[in-house]
Amino acid sequence: MSIAKILDIHFPIIMAPMFLVSNGAMMKEAVQNGIAGCFPSLNFRGKGELERILDSLNEFKKDGRSGTYGVNLIAQKTNPLFEKHLEICVEKKVPFYITSLGNPKKVIEKGRDYGAKVFCDVTNMVHAEKVAGLGCDAFIAVIKGAGGHAGQKTADEFLTELKKEFPKIPVIVAGGVANGDQAKNMLDLGAAGVSVGTRFIASKEATVSLEYKEAIVRSKKRDIVSTTRISGTPCNVINTPYAQKIGLEQSPLEKYFSNHPWTKKYFKMLIQMKGMKKFKQGLRPATYKTLWCAGETVEHIQSIKTCREIIEDLSGKL
Repeated sequence: MSIAKILDIHFPIIMAPMFLVSNGAMMKEAVQNGIAGCFPSLNFRGKGELERILDSLNEFKKDGRSGTYGVNLIAQKTNPLFEKHLEICVEKKVPFYITSLGNPKKVIEKGRDYGAKVFCDVTNMVHAEKVAGLGCDAFIAVIKGAGGHAGQKTADEFLTELKKEFPKIPVIVAGGVANGDQAKNMLDLGAAGVSVGTRFIASKEATVSLEYKEAIVRSKKRDIVSTTRISGTPCNVINTPYAQKIGLEQSPLEKYFSNHPWTKKYFKMLIQMKGMKKFKQGLRPATYKTLWCAGETVEHIQSIKTCREIIEDLSGKL
């Protein structure tokens, strides 16, 4: 089943949640133009910020616009705001969720109570089996080359495995899409929809630095590298001099603390907090600390456009 039908939207496209990039203006463009926008709850960590953005989006949706919005929750134990943010989202009746990392059981149960859909990020069949058993409404199949935390399998390979093992669960492909031809190709392969992130970084509504947007436009597939220094989990970034300076691999000592049962929870929390700070610094203009998430689809992005123009291009052949 297409996610357009599941979410009652015009096009089976999700504007992917992007840490420190997704914002209210981008979500409203998604809702206005018939797709689903999703943002990480961690983009709104200040007191009252999450409540205000949800109230604003719920009010915006009242006019019968053709798209919708959702919230991305990091369900991992290292996220100290998970319980609080989930409670706020349930109170505001968020239409759908995307869960990343950790156990999504609470999100699925609480979302089901009022009819919200819950899609779960998966990078391998082990993850997929776990969330399928919990009753997820769809898989977000994060493929090799996606921006941020990526998988290791191609779209064709992962789609085939998921559809064979779980024929009743829709599969949304995350990664590998920056234009309408690529979106159509994913649907032709059997995807129920696509989740698009990197293309929307180079949008006029994104409030990241112009340097970041221009780096997206000029970079090629070969410029994307994977690093574990940010969160302990492989993360795709643009291969800037700063990314090289801080290194792409954790040190042996970091790996030890990340895996030791007595220290891994708190050490990973520390690593992730430091990584979040580095990403935040990278969004500032005229900074040398250029740590920028991006996927291999930079190869197909030649200009900065409005979100509306990007959505029109993505949906034009669907």
